[in-house]
Amino acid sequence: MQKLSYPKSQIKIFLTEGIHPVAEALLKSEGFHVESAKSALSEEELIKKVGDFHVLGIRSKTQITKNYLQAAKKLMSVGCFCIGTNQVDLLTARDQGVVVFNAPFSNTRSVAEMMMCEIIMLSRKLADKNREMHLGDWVKSASGCYEVRGKTLGIIGYGHIGSQVSVLAESFGMKVIYYDIINKMPIGNSRQISKLEDLLSMADFVTLHVPETPQTKNMMGEQEISKIKKGSYLLNASRGSVVDLKALKEALVEKQLAGAALDVFPEEPESNIGKFKHDLQGVPNVILTPHIGGSTEEAQENIGIEVAQSFVKFINNGSTTASVNFPQVDLPVKQDGHRILNVHKNVPGVLKEINRIISDLGANISGQYLATDSQIGYLIVDLDKQVSDKVKEEIGKLPTSIRTRILY
Repeated sequence: MQKLSYPKSQIKIFLTEGIHPVAEALLKSEGFHVESAKSALSEEELIKKVGDFHVLGIRSKTQITKNYLQAAKKLMSVGCFCIGTNQVDLLTARDQGVVVFNAPFSNTRSVAEMMMCEIIMLSRKLADKNREMHLGDWVKSASGCYEVRGKTLGIIGYGHIGSQVSVLAESFGMKVIYYDIINKMPIGNSRQISKLEDLLSMADFVTLHVPETPQTKNMMGEQEISKIKKGSYLLNASRGSVVDLKALKEALVEKQLAGAALDVFPEEPESNIGKFKHDLQGVPNVILTPHIGGSTEEAQENIGIEVAQSFVKFINNGSTTASVNFPQVDLPVKQDGHRILNVHKNVPGVLKEINRIISDLGANISGQYLATDSQIGYLIVDLDKQVSDKVKEEIGKLPTSIRTRILY
């Protein structure tokens, strides 16, 4: 039986915000100690309850702040069981040697399907018709209701989700154009548009699939919304900060836009207990949903598996593949040696000093790999078992070292 540098049962993992139970089951099957909670924790609660945990799993509500990262001395990794990572201070995490993972693929289909559903609902005014029927009103009319076949869909952000929406839209007979800040290979018959304003003037439906960055904040403001073709529809399932909602309401009230669908908002309740109030409530042909684009059983299970597997690979062999803030490394474990993992400041001479330590202690290197970014280096060294503890100790003493651990 292989000796462990740190027994798996002593690796403490905390999963919060009701992460799918498949993640907890997978991690427990690896022998890790796992605890979970249904709701998000505040910074104070994190420091108090999860301050000595090695791994933390969150969704979109929990904020991983600089204060928490600096207080959580044992923390090795944070997993965002979602696509976005803006709730994590990624730079501080990197500087503390904390690897951050997310799930960029697992809920793609769920979001794309919902977008197509809402495109049809808006085009047929189905949300309004449903509400009228529940109120006892029979209002049968074709006025302002259209097929989506032959209409033009404009996708802003042609990434994992945007490109999937593109595929589904074409299967409905829609023409697809898209805008992205970088050149993306079109899928099917879609066509990239070089200027955002050109897309806005051409599209019957505009759907947003962009990350939250300083560049995307209010990217759909009064000026941009005014350039959307009159009678078109705007849909946002990306981030709440992307659309100026005051300008959107004015465009809807003035009939510049025929409808809108929003799944994300600048401010959202912390839990299902919280009440939601918004100026767009009651506006005709506006669909409001509580950030559920990726909330299907299939997506949540896939996300649970994807991020949990990233944890397992990182803890067991040091793999950082799919991390969002760390150099990418993925090497198989060599059974006949010990593996040292070192995170250090990326300054000249570090590797020379580490190799000097290894040489002075007479260790034989069977494998070595270094990956860097502008600030840190991540080094994996496989070497003789006899001197690995001493090598780890001496490397950890270097002023450039941020974090050093050993795998047996």
